[in-house]
Amino acid sequence: MPEPRGPLEGVRVVEAATLAAGPTVATTLGEFGAEVIKIEPPGTGDPMRTWGDRKDGIGLVWKSISRNKKCVTLDLRVPAGQRLLHRLLDVSDVLVVGNRPSALERWGIGYDAVHAAHPHVVVAHITGYGKGGPKSDRPGYGTLAEAMSGFAHVTGPADGPPTLPPFMLADGIAGLTAAYAVMMALYHRDVHGADGQLVDVSLLEPLARLIESATLAYDQLGTVKTRTGNRLDASAPRNAYRTRDGRWLAISSASPSIAVRVFRAIDRPDLAEHPDYIDPVRRQERAVEVDELVADWIARHTLDQAMTVFEEAEVTAAPVYDAPALLADAHLRARGTFRAVDDPDLGRMTVQAPVPRLSATPGRIDHLGRRLGADNDHVYRDLLGLDPAEIADLREEGVI
Repeated sequence: MPEPRGPLEGVRVVEAATLAAGPTVATTLGEFGAEVIKIEPPGTGDPMRTWGDRKDGIGLVWKSISRNKKCVTLDLRVPAGQRLLHRLLDVSDVLVVGNRPSALERWGIGYDAVHAAHPHVVVAHITGYGKGGPKSDRPGYGTLAEAMSGFAHVTGPADGPPTLPPFMLADGIAGLTAAYAVMMALYHRDVHGADGQLVDVSLLEPLARLIESATLAYDQLGTVKTRTGNRLDASAPRNAYRTRDGRWLAISSASPSIAVRVFRAIDRPDLAEHPDYIDPVRRQERAVEVDELVADWIARHTLDQAMTVFEEAEVTAAPVYDAPALLADAHLRARGTFRAVDDPDLGRMTVQAPVPRLSATPGRIDHLGRRLGADNDHVYRDLLGLDPAEIADLREEGVI
């Protein structure tokens, strides 16, 4: 029985972005059937190819984030490269870019130029600060967005410095935001008979939206939130707790019923019936005391012992996993959350399966990231119709 066709089959995406945010847009679309043509500078390629952890000189994140993509080389800084991009856009639906606006304008591939020549194309432009405003043309990276969004200010121990995440948080959130925005723009185009449009996403704003409670509190109450470690000012107990065997587990008790279950599980049924500990506001006033009670009980039990008690009591608790534990989790293994994929460069590689899950047209992993320029002949010869001599000249001139 043939595999289900992807819901985005027939959509062609040209990805002319590097590193993480822009490529995440195309990765998401490509998992669900879109044809993705990834453009990279000749010779060097996307810096993500060698970013972070590497095996045999190949970036491991590159292999996963470039799944299902056709890899071509093209120098967008030269007129011949710009002309080739426009030919690609003639037969494409989406362009993903991440350069500063001034660079795109210099190269003749800014939004106005693209829209005038290809009104059907949806352009997703991800930048550090977004279109308009005094910072719009400044270079931006996820780290800066994580700082300016307020994320770092509220993250970390109360007596410690602002804390930046050790992974590409802002890039990932911006990429996922832009992916669903592209789908809205395509729906508007195809269902309402409209043109393509600009999807303008900054690295900063999607992350700031996630922690909007901080600006809401300041706007309405005049309070400035500070770092509270793993505690949450709307929930108690809520923390990561060390077990007797030196491992960790996390508890969330946002609803009163969960807090009651926690008290009973740690052998304090008296608190489960006391109004000072049942009422959310009054319990929050005693957050330090509640936290210490829970921490003391957990410290006297191993992780397995504590989790057994909490699961039987239906307490919302979970172990703090490292990578080996995550890959070994029985629930995730049953769901197929991680998938082993054969790769010609690195052999068998385990990567995370596509999310979200669609029942009729699930996402697919056809292959992992390919070698630089691996699909030049297919795209330039078979798709655009260039003859071998033209391709040879372009290669000789360094355009591809």
